[in-house]
Amino acid sequence: MSDATFELPHTETLSLELREHALHVTLNRPRCRNAMSLAMVNELMAVFDSVKNQIDIRAIVLRGADNNFCAGGDIKDMAGARGEIQTAIEEGKPNPFAELNRQFGRMITQANQAPQVVIAILEGAVLGGGFGLACVSDVAIAAHNAQFGLPETGLGILPAQIAPFVVTRVGITHARRLTLLGSRFNGEEALRLGVAHYVCSDNEALEQQLDEVLAQVKRCAPAANRATKELIMKVGHIDMDSLLDQAAIDFAEAVQSPEGTEGTMAFVQKRLPSWAS
Repeated sequence: MSDATFELPHTETLSLELREHALHVTLNRPRCRNAMSLAMVNELMAVFDSVKNQIDIRAIVLRGADNNFCAGGDIKDMAGARGEIQTAIEEGKPNPFAELNRQFGRMITQANQAPQVVIAILEGAVLGGGFGLACVSDVAIAAHNAQFGLPETGLGILPAQIAPFVVTRVGITHARRLTLLGSRFNGEEALRLGVAHYVCSDNEALEQQLDEVLAQVKRCAPAANRATKELIMKVGHIDMDSLLDQAAIDFAEAVQSPEGTEGTMAFVQKRLPSWAS
């Protein structure tokens, strides 16, 4: 059940807007093409945490301000971490570069596991950490001229927290090429690789596609969607028999739940279920 006292967290690097059953989250650092600072990472984590139990929020739409999704990590944060290394060594604290990088990994894992349908609107720069976010979305809608890529190795670093999610998204063969060559490609290629699910020729088509996806989300029962996503995310992490045993129990509970009853009655009565109206 949703919390009646629910409030979205205050954010400075994100713009948040609730519209019907979707929370629209805009990465809002347009001067640096929405490069991801540590502050933005922490704010995204706070947002995902605040809505995880809000069953009325059925989708999270991620996009970037001024027609850029995200140009990757913020170089200023890395420069700051460099200045903290000696102090960290002297005080026996963890390496600040490792902590900075790992915090992004915690955030992208949280996004990957969000119970809502996570929809990414991919325009302009979709690089580094932005590419990683695209790879954990449930539905990705790309502009045809968006620029995707993993530039890390060209900078002498590695896509440490991103690469595992890229492998999961596109497979190891394509992940090797994309990470080891730092290749840039557009929305059409993103569609071919499976990074994107839809590619749009202009902004009007993109907005229309988003509306269609959100309408489809609304047609699906919220608790059933959550349980289905949780089931899918367990594939490959536990043995198949155990997974199917639990899935059968979850199915039986769903059939007997208020959603299951309403869905069945709506089908028999040839009407939309309550959650779709």
